[in-house]
Amino acid sequence: MKALGIFSLVAATSVSAIALSSGAQAADYTFKLHHFLSNKAPAHAQMLEPWAKAVEENSNGQVEIEIYPSMTLGGRPPELVSQARDGVVDLVWTLNGYTPGLFPRTEVMELPLVYVNDPKAANLALKDLFESDLKQEYKGLEVMFLHVHAGNGIQMRDKEVRSPEDLAGTTIRTPSRTGAWVIEALGASPAAMPVPDLPQALQKGVVDGAFIPWEIIPPLKIQEQTDYQIEGAAEARFGTAVFQVSMNKARWDGLPDDIKQAFREASDEEWLAQVGDIWRGADDFGIGLAEKAGNTHIILSEEETEAFNQALEPVVDRWVEEVSSKGIDGAGLVEKARAAVAKHGGQ
Repeated sequence: MKALGIFSLVAATSVSAIALSSGAQAADYTFKLHHFLSNKAPAHAQMLEPWAKAVEENSNGQVEIEIYPSMTLGGRPPELVSQARDGVVDLVWTLNGYTPGLFPRTEVMELPLVYVNDPKAANLALKDLFESDLKQEYKGLEVMFLHVHAGNGIQMRDKEVRSPEDLAGTTIRTPSRTGAWVIEALGASPAAMPVPDLPQALQKGVVDGAFIPWEIIPPLKIQEQTDYQIEGAAEARFGTAVFQVSMNKARWDGLPDDIKQAFREASDEEWLAQVGDIWRGADDFGIGLAEKAGNTHIILSEEETEAFNQALEPVVDRWVEEVSSKGIDGAGLVEKARAAVAKHGGQ
C-alpha cells in the first residue's frame, strides 16, 4: 500500500457526503460508503478517509469514494449489511455484531481468551483465516477487509469494579451476542444497543456501564457519563468486536481488474497492521481524555485478571457448542484463531 500522511478531519459542510477526490477531473467510478459513526470518530477520520484516499490514488483518479457518516443515507446501523447486499449503497463499514448470528465463524475473533490485547495481530489473523474459513459467510458481499478494535474494556457510571462479583446485578451495554455471553458469565445483564445510543442510556441509568473500547470516549463524550474505566493487567481486554468494510458483490463483479486491484492494494497486510495501530492509538488517546476528566482508570492486578479469565472460560465453550450445532467446527476454529494470532505476535 502507498504510504499515507496524516489526514486532517474534513470540515462539516452543507452536504452530508464527504467526497475524497484525487483530482479535478470527474472519476470514472464513484462509490458511496455508508457507516454509523460521526465524521469526528477515529474510525472515520483516521481509517476510512485514508483508506478511501489510497484507493483513489491507486486508481490514478479513476475512483472516487464518497463517505456518508452517521447513517445519513437512512436506516439504522443493523441495516447496513442488507443495504450493501441489496445495492442500496456500494460500500459499508459496519460492526458484525449488529447482525447477530449472521457471521458465526467470524465471531471466533471476538471471544475472550482468543482475543486478548493485540488488534494488529488479530487483523492479520482474520486475513489468514478468511479464504479458508470465513469467506462463505459473506454471501452478496465482497469484503475489502475485516478488523477489530483494541478490545472491550469496562466503562462504569459510578461503580468501581475489581472482580466479577462487583458486576453482579448490573446492566451492561453489549455490542454483540458474544459480548452478551461475556456479560452474563460475569453475573450482569446484557443490554444490546447501537453505540450512538449509549450516552443517553448511561445518562438516564438505562445501563450501569458498557463493554466497549476507550476509543469511543472522545466522539461520544463517555467521560462525562462514567467515573470508571477498567481493564486487565498488561492491557488485557474482555473480548473484542469484528468490523467489516464490504462492497455489494454485483458492483464488485462488474469492475475491471485494474480497479479491483486498486481496492486490494489499499487493503493489504500493511494496511491491516496500520489499522491495528490506528485503533490502539485512538484507544490510548481516549483513556487519556478520561483520566484528564478525573475518571479513575483501574488496571487490574494479575490475580484480579485471572479471576475474570476463569469466569470467562465458559464463554468459549458456549460458543463452540453453539456453532457446532450448526455444523461448524468451533473447537477447530478456536485453535486456528489462537495459532494465527500467535503467528503475528499476539497472545
